Amino acid sequence: MTEREREDGPLDPEELKQVLTEALEQENELLRTYVIASERIEDNEELKVRLQNFAEGNAKRSRQLIEELGAMKEADE
Repeated sequence: MTEREREDGPLDPEELKQVLTEALEQENELLRTYVIASERIEDNEELKVRLQNFAEGNAKRSRQLIEELGAMKEADE
């Protein structure tokens, strides 16, 4: 846990951008992990589909995070 995560109080705009950027990186990494795993499964179609669904969920969250970061950037301009 980072020092900031232990602090109370509101995030300033730069801290919020950092949090969202880190979350985006994590979502993208999980997406890749699920896609790669699902592509390597040969004998369990049900698990393969579940992993693909997980990846789709990560893709949706990634798009939402990108939209939030974009809106924050536009607000700064």
